[in-house]
Amino acid sequence: MAVPYPLQHILFLDIETVPQYPDYTMVPDEWKKLWDRKASLLIRNKEEENPASIYNRAGIYAEFGRIICISCGVIQENAGEKRMVLKSFYGDDEKLLLFRFSEMLSKWSAGEQKFLCAHNGKEFDFPYCCRRMIIQGIPIPSILQLSGKKPWEINHIDTMELWKFGDYKSYTSLNLLAHTLGIPTPKDDIDGSRVWEVYWNEMNISRIVEYCQKDVVTVARVLLRMNGEKSIPAQNIEIKKS
Repeated sequence: MAVPYPLQHILFLDIETVPQYPDYTMVPDEWKKLWDRKASLLIRNKEEENPASIYNRAGIYAEFGRIICISCGVIQENAGEKRMVLKSFYGDDEKLLLFRFSEMLSKWSAGEQKFLCAHNGKEFDFPYCCRRMIIQGIPIPSILQLSGKKPWEINHIDTMELWKFGDYKSYTSLNLLAHTLGIPTPKDDIDGSRVWEVYWNEMNISRIVEYCQKDVVTVARVLLRMNGEKSIPAQNIEIKKS
């Protein structure tokens, strides 16, 4: 499967999200009513689950959650050797985080045709970023926008979609795909289901940033593997300070 565009024109990314509040008891009444209605559609077992017990899932939905980290990476090649440069935008101030990310994205995507790549990005990362930008009053960069564009004008690459090869019946997690392709798993510390706990209970944002960056590297390695190209060795990964 040959990717029909230069790898250096792809920005790999991953986002981490959490519920707006530490737990259900702290949710304002009006928002609690709205969450209760949403939760009623998500509850699988009414005897064991209720809106309070599944509130940790609220971060999945842009209306009830927020972004605490966006990690990005680009591939560079010199004398046939690939390296990857990572940069993360993170913190408690989502508006500032999104503003800085949007500013970077607009500058990076100006000029030559550029692409965004994420695992399940078309269903989660890309639309979540757009929704939270609207909520925070931040203009959406052109490369993230879909309105008015024809399908072939949308520069979004989704490794999960590529792996489906047209099969729409199944969901393949990044962890499963990495294991399948013999790529080191990014879930060697925490996984997405524990991000809210690490953020609200441990208040350990640096641990979440590291996890997010591992996901970005894994997405890049997956795309390279699917493209029949050599992977990026750990010593060739550089993390830029934010």
